[in-house]
Amino acid sequence: MSASSAEAPSFPVRRTCPYQPPDVYREISDRGPISQVTLWNDRRVWLITGYEEARRLLADERLSSDRSYDAYPTMAPHLGAPAARKLVLVGEDPPIHHHHRRLLNPEFSLKHARALRPDIERIVNGLIDRIEEIGAPADLVEHFAAPIPSLVMSALLGIPYEDHAFFQSATAGVMQGRDPAHTEASAAELVRYLDRLVTAQERKPDENLVGRLVAHVESGELSHDEVVQLAMVLLIAGLETTSSMIPISVLALLEHPEQLAALRDGEVPAAVAIEELLRITAVTDFAGVRWITDDIEIDGRVLKAGDGLVVSSTMANRDERVHAEPYEVDLARASRQHLTFGYGIHQCLGQNLARLQLEIAFGTLVRRLPGLRLAVPAEELVMRRTGTMQSVERLPVAW
Repeated sequence: MSASSAEAPSFPVRRTCPYQPPDVYREISDRGPISQVTLWNDRRVWLITGYEEARRLLADERLSSDRSYDAYPTMAPHLGAPAARKLVLVGEDPPIHHHHRRLLNPEFSLKHARALRPDIERIVNGLIDRIEEIGAPADLVEHFAAPIPSLVMSALLGIPYEDHAFFQSATAGVMQGRDPAHTEASAAELVRYLDRLVTAQERKPDENLVGRLVAHVESGELSHDEVVQLAMVLLIAGLETTSSMIPISVLALLEHPEQLAALRDGEVPAAVAIEELLRITAVTDFAGVRWITDDIEIDGRVLKAGDGLVVSSTMANRDERVHAEPYEVDLARASRQHLTFGYGIHQCLGQNLARLQLEIAFGTLVRRLPGLRLAVPAEELVMRRTGTMQSVERLPVAW
């Protein structure tokens, strides 16, 4: 290992265990809560692995999420595509971020999410009915993990579910693109599709999120293109994270049968269990990617203006100062001290809806299929090889 790679190891690194970090992450974290790593393009950035340090920095106004600047760290080659660098909401700073967030907050309130419970329960039960019809082995990715957020987001945004094959493929192309050209082409297809959807809603708005957003076009608070871009970001975020987390969380449960039994037997409520699954899986290795606009002194270090900064959700979630035995899966831990949804002004807008989907998905799955088990040896499972979302390609199960 060269002196340079020893000082600043490569980041991110693909997992070998779907729900645990690679060993090099532990080595980096052992150096302290703030260190340096090297990205794919040889750029050095600050990596934050401490929970409290991460929260302090993610709340610091001297950090920017604006991806239009060269100072913003690009975490993978495909994310250098123009479409990935101009994403609204997630790639914005105040005041425009506050404006967009204010218009969307009511749509993702806890009250609004809870009102969707009957619909989500119907969706999840319907998918399990279908799995039972298919019979073992069934692929839990194709027949459960992917359809849940697709059906929920279709209903929320007013997108016809019969188009799910297209928008699942297009959103995956943006987030898991092979290269910048693939990401750009996928984003362009998605924009064209959503542009037609927004235009139709402008002519005759329905009672859905996009229909309500177009009312802000009439008032001058949003432009047509902004509604298209907001719909795209919501669709991508709503699909990719939940569909990636479900299969690796199921795998974690299957490999910890005593934990699975605690959930199945009601010893640990599903609403409690999902917090530990969120903590342990953290399907993306970063809870925040920023660049520094003005020097920041923290813990005896000076982070310079123009430096890039990445918060590792994977390791901040395993901070030994916060969690005892942080690499162990303990559904009864009952702690929300994790950064899987980020922190600060960019904390996940849809976390209430995501939690509800996961609670219903896991609670219903283990109740309806109590004998759930892998249908293939665990070593035959293939990790996703593209993009920055961690998951498995397929998860064949029997019951």
